[in-house]
Amino acid sequence: MQYRELGRTGLRVGEIGMGCEGFVGKSAAEAAALVDVMEEAGVNCIDLYAPDPVMREALGKALRGRRDKFVLQGHLCTIWRDGQYKRTREIAEVKAGFEDLLARLGTDHVEIGMIHYVDALDDWETVKNGPVMAYARQLKAEGKIGCIGLSSHNPAPARAAVESGLVDVLMFSVNPCYDLQPAGEDVEALWADESYEKPLTNMDPERAGLYEACQRLGVGITVMKAFGGGDLLSAELSPAGKALTVSQCLHYALTRPAVACVMSGAHTAEELRACLRYEDAPAEERDYAAAFAALPRISWKGHCMYCGHCAPCPQGIDVASVTKFLNLARAQGAVPETVREHYALLPRTAAACISCGACEKRCPFEVPVIDNMRQAKEIFGC
Repeated sequence: MQYRELGRTGLRVGEIGMGCEGFVGKSAAEAAALVDVMEEAGVNCIDLYAPDPVMREALGKALRGRRDKFVLQGHLCTIWRDGQYKRTREIAEVKAGFEDLLARLGTDHVEIGMIHYVDALDDWETVKNGPVMAYARQLKAEGKIGCIGLSSHNPAPARAAVESGLVDVLMFSVNPCYDLQPAGEDVEALWADESYEKPLTNMDPERAGLYEACQRLGVGITVMKAFGGGDLLSAELSPAGKALTVSQCLHYALTRPAVACVMSGAHTAEELRACLRYEDAPAEERDYAAAFAALPRISWKGHCMYCGHCAPCPQGIDVASVTKFLNLARAQGAVPETVREHYALLPRTAAACISCGACEKRCPFEVPVIDNMRQAKEIFGC
């Protein structure tokens, strides 16, 4: 398992994490068997959005004696009522729901306290200025949560939260189909058939800007819906019109700026192992570039996907990294000091480019690499 820094939190998480859906409906013994697989493979981050009391208790029993080996991402504002999940902003319910989470898990804290499902700007304002954020900050001060997170499917409130400085972790839906959709408050539009009826070209700029803002500000991203609920793995169901593989979906998410961990929605040990095979998969199995370039309904023409197909540069330039720093500066409209410092640490900068065009000939997405190198040299001064 490869581990990554989760933004500025100081936490290190495995690239492959575990969503809580796989524990729903499991007995304590079945949950323990799944945690055994996770422990053996080094899967250390678990998302806990579901408030199902049976699931919480089963997982709590499975974690006994090894709680310290896992990073728990527990959600605020998600409660169990009348046998089903409900999102709430009522502070009494929020408090009761979180205390129930700790009690049933048998722990006194979670590493990440995730404010659940903020998909509208007015909801973010309510959360930010109201008792929910005050409670989250209180929990952090008391040591009951290590850092504050927020989950969202909409880049507009997500970016507002990230730029507020109040949020250290963002849980966001990241996959090659959703990333082409414009910002919106209706989460179901992300997978609705009508959203893909017309050809889609290039990543939505608000989503690209969100990822780059997270990278710049040190907000780590944990990914949900990397497989689009499984649809991207099916030629019949995929909005892209062609099936992708597990490794291609994972590699896409893990090559986005600021992403530290992808939450697997595995329901069985074998489904989890299918995700874990990514860690040992050769580069050609991870490679999504050729598959994306051939998708019939969507196109990334002209947009750098950081896939690395431009390599090797005869001058030794890491073209993908230069382009990523260039995009960070473009998104900011200036050059943040941290971006400038990271750019300066590159062994070879854009100034070394001789405009030979070898990279452009290899790029599956027809990115104007030479022009990008020229702009990077102008912006960074080297």
